[in-house]
Amino acid sequence: MPPKATLAKKSPAEFFAENKHFAGFDNPGKSLFTSLRELVENGLDAAESIEVLPTIHIDILELGEASSSRLLGTHAHKKKDKSMYREEEGGKSGKASAKKGEKKGDDADSGKDASGDKSKEAATKGRGFYRLIVRDNGCGMPHEKIPDMLGRVLSGTKYGVKQTRGKFGLGSKMVLIWSKMTTGEPVRIKSCQPGQSKISECVLDLDLRGNAPNVLKHHRTANTSSFTGSEIEVKIEGAWSSYRSQILRYFSQLAVITPHAEFILSYANEDQPDRAFTKVYDRRSFDLPPLAVQVKPHPLSVNNLLLEQLIEDTNAKSLDRFLVREFASINSDFASRLLAELGGSFEAGMSPKKLGKTQINKMVNILKAVKVDPPSPSCLSPAGEYNLLLGILKEICPDSVATATAPAGSYEGHPFLVEAAVSIGGNDRVKAGMNIYRFANRIPLLFQLGADVVNKVVQKKVKWASYKINPTQQKVGVFVSIVSTKIPFADTGKECIKEDVDELHSAIKTAITNCCLQLKVKIDRARRARERKDRRKALLKYAPDVASAVYGVLKAVKEKREREEEEGEGGGGGGRRDVMTTAKKRKLVSGEAAAVMGISTDGGEGKDGAGAGVEWNEEMVMEGMKDGRVSEKSIVQQLTTFVEMTDFEMALEAHAGKNVDEAKKEVFRLLPILFPLPPPPP
Repeated sequence: MPPKATLAKKSPAEFFAENKHFAGFDNPGKSLFTSLRELVENGLDAAESIEVLPTIHIDILELGEASSSRLLGTHAHKKKDKSMYREEEGGKSGKASAKKGEKKGDDADSGKDASGDKSKEAATKGRGFYRLIVRDNGCGMPHEKIPDMLGRVLSGTKYGVKQTRGKFGLGSKMVLIWSKMTTGEPVRIKSCQPGQSKISECVLDLDLRGNAPNVLKHHRTANTSSFTGSEIEVKIEGAWSSYRSQILRYFSQLAVITPHAEFILSYANEDQPDRAFTKVYDRRSFDLPPLAVQVKPHPLSVNNLLLEQLIEDTNAKSLDRFLVREFASINSDFASRLLAELGGSFEAGMSPKKLGKTQINKMVNILKAVKVDPPSPSCLSPAGEYNLLLGILKEICPDSVATATAPAGSYEGHPFLVEAAVSIGGNDRVKAGMNIYRFANRIPLLFQLGADVVNKVVQKKVKWASYKINPTQQKVGVFVSIVSTKIPFADTGKECIKEDVDELHSAIKTAITNCCLQLKVKIDRARRARERKDRRKALLKYAPDVASAVYGVLKAVKEKREREEEEGEGGGGGGRRDVMTTAKKRKLVSGEAAAVMGISTDGGEGKDGAGAGVEWNEEMVMEGMKDGRVSEKSIVQQLTTFVEMTDFEMALEAHAGKNVDEAKKEVFRLLPILFPLPPPPP
């Protein structure tokens, strides 16, 4: 005969204590990370809710061996039978086992125990314990509501159709549950609302079975330091060594998506003071994102349970007023048409509380089937392209970056907005290859990248080569921020977004490709500038040789002319024939000079020359050689100027979309180079 089953029930607090991995408390290292994250994000929400630029102080103290022993009550205990202790069997201390476990610890995306199996089994000395203090400058908490706000699971201020960083009413309560499970220590709270003269102080424990706060101390003291906001202190088990990189990466990415906030992160170790450090993530922007607004449910998001709750809570006396008052995107005209479509059993003046189960089922299905305006994105609070750009420039320092926002969309009646940025290059925080940064409701997502919709779009949907971006060789950063009244997370841990949401696929791809189009223009401009530089370098490489050759020709022409003049003077009165012979030879010399210098023998430079209209002639060149104005050095200088100016003019024409005149590539007159301006009159 089977044993008789016993019906038992668990409170929400008991359930999540037994299934703490649902909330991201998988192991000591992950629990330390999640505790910090939840407390910091609560502080951000508190400051932004009163439109104050957030300043968050995070103090992490790793307790030493003596403090940990006192915390656990084992400081006065002496081992009587050492064979009973597991760490003695392996011949190693618990602390050594813990360190070894941490080195083998959790990969950021695996979800395995960060401190290893041996660390789990280690005795007191192998466990790491931490005191966390997180202080914000936000709105604070009302004195009488502090116990319920922090000591009752599934209670909070973030329920409703509204964009929030949290949703389940678990975060800070799970920190208290983890503290109770690992150290048994209560949480200590200080809070003061703006304008109040007293600080509320509360020491709080949690009754798991009753899912109720157990208040140990609750009183008010004078506010002598002008403190405003909240401070939460908790002592928990953790593994800093195995999750140090993830914690620092979290704050770095949080600084990207919230550049209007300042974070001061301090770490200290009682046994190893030299490991202490303080890292400040400075505020870069002074523009707060718009406040998120709670909205009414959209007809596409309705279900039987939601409709029953709305009917129970409504104050509307008639069905038509109920539809207009309780739903978004429904006005009086649409409500009348909808009631007519529903049929005779639905009258405009009837009370909504008289609807039966069959009528509720019918209304739900009709609401989901009719054409209705999509939900408005005006209730959302995106980071904004400006803030996103400032955050990336501050933390990543890329060579180039572009931002874009996709048109607003909706998923199951919930509006969403996708902002994206693509960067190239960056500091040491960016590795070579593809670097993907994901944000959901302005929260960094660090884990389960492979299962996320953003990763699928980036890796499979975007043709990077089309935009002249090479993720295999360049440092490419892809930043995608999604805000919505309902983020379709893959699990309760809120660590990745489901892959199968087609609406998000399209919006993410649109935002990323718009960024890539902007970068392609910048890449093409940089390539053209690089090509101009290389071309100029190649041309100027031969300037000395060209100048030497040209000067050699001119020097030969000059010497030949001088010999002819000497021969003419030495002939004395040789008669008309000698004069004509000398003139003929001088004309020949002029022709040779013209061939070299690109001038005409009748005085002008010709109609194709760059210096047309200037009366250049051989005499000017010869005079310049005599007085030193024309030398090999001057030719090199003028060639250099000519190359740079010609390349600049061609670049301007190319930028203006004009075809570069082929004649300008062929005509090359030396005379304007040798004499950029006509000489002054004697």
